[in-house]
Amino acid sequence: MKQFMDKNFLLSTETAQTLYHEFAAKMPVLDYHCHINPQEIAEDRKFENITQVWLGGDHYKWRQMRSNGIDEKYITGDASDREKFQKWAETLPKAIGNPLYHWSHLELQRYFGYTGTLNGDTAEEVWNLCNAKLQEDSMSVRNLIKQSNVTLICTTDDPIDSLEWHKKIAEDDSFDVQVLPAWRPDKAMNIEKPEYLDYLAKLSKVSGIEIKTFADLKAALSNRMDFFASMGCSVSDHALNYVMYAPASEEEIEAIFAKRLSGASITAEEELTFKTAFMQFVGKEYHKRNWVMQLHYGCKRDNNVFRYNQLGPDTGFDCINNYAPSASMADFLNALNATDELPKTIIYSLNPNDNASIGTILGCFQDPTAVGKIQQGSAWWFNDHKTGMTEQMISLANLGLLGNFIGMLTDSRSFLSYTRHEYFRRIMCELIGGWVENGEYPNDPKQLEEIVKGISYNNAVRYFGFKL
Repeated sequence: MKQFMDKNFLLSTETAQTLYHEFAAKMPVLDYHCHINPQEIAEDRKFENITQVWLGGDHYKWRQMRSNGIDEKYITGDASDREKFQKWAETLPKAIGNPLYHWSHLELQRYFGYTGTLNGDTAEEVWNLCNAKLQEDSMSVRNLIKQSNVTLICTTDDPIDSLEWHKKIAEDDSFDVQVLPAWRPDKAMNIEKPEYLDYLAKLSKVSGIEIKTFADLKAALSNRMDFFASMGCSVSDHALNYVMYAPASEEEIEAIFAKRLSGASITAEEELTFKTAFMQFVGKEYHKRNWVMQLHYGCKRDNNVFRYNQLGPDTGFDCINNYAPSASMADFLNALNATDELPKTIIYSLNPNDNASIGTILGCFQDPTAVGKIQQGSAWWFNDHKTGMTEQMISLANLGLLGNFIGMLTDSRSFLSYTRHEYFRRIMCELIGGWVENGEYPNDPKQLEEIVKGISYNNAVRYFGFKL
């Protein structure tokens, strides 16, 4: 029997162990998509206790606590941080087979030196150990990033954001990790939302362009893209409920936009038509600027309306949408490609059933302008567990070129989540090592080193074109 989470955790063969320890483990981390707060980096925040680090905003953990019958008071309510931590500690042992069990213990090992297991009985010991450690200067936000061997971070930022914290970080010579904004224009696209007109007023103010038409909206967005580019942005990101493709004339789009600006509601068909035009516009802008376009879709959000009204979005009440978008995705990419305006694109679906369709779409639009120009993103959100990561990589290998895969991202709000890269790299080395051990790929150290280091880090550096 193997020890729990020893140095060869998830590595069952000699080849897998060699690939991980000799190659993957030594590579830096490029976190090209996350949701951490740049203000906390600029101010080099120190956390008072482990609950602030672990449970503040982590809806992954909140969902598991609810599944364990924990009262909301101890999740998002007014219970003390110590009480909330106790309830999480009591929940964790039941998370057998869940990545949260592994992530939590990897973080305890890597950042706090704790090699035991967290449960209700050990909660007090772990609470005291972690909180004492968090008082050390080495556990400030910037030092957590540095000790995690991170070279670059892309945050997630709205077009109306001032990016003031990015500016302060960039001007601070004492911190050499790049923290760049990433463009997330969902609020500018979501024409159906009740707060849409209020958002347009804010966008008008910050861009200096009064938005009265769709042409005005495009001009305002272009203005803000220029500003984001001046701050080092070269990555966009979109959260889509579904992939849309319903082309229409400029006159039809302007009519839909005017109808919404009048205060009237629009139909589902009009929403789809507008969003198609919106995505076509920004896609062309990304191509012109050599930005990468990330498309996240397949999520049905805020399903528990009772809790949404209490707690708001991103609180753990989302699920996988079974919408199959392969035809619409192909049509959307083709529309941009037809005029030679298709940017580098990363496609993520929350539904693992979409792996094969994405894998076949990739091959339709590759070209020599970039190695692996169209990428399948890493297993995302409800799929970033051992099974999901393995299935995503197997599907990509079966239908494309796994060796050009740009690998893992944290997609997290926590500064301890960089262990997810270790988790991913171990799973990746186990998969590749198994193929070698089984005679499905030659034991070619030079080629294997290139593949493992590439997926771990080098491919992403090349793909995004970051200057490191």
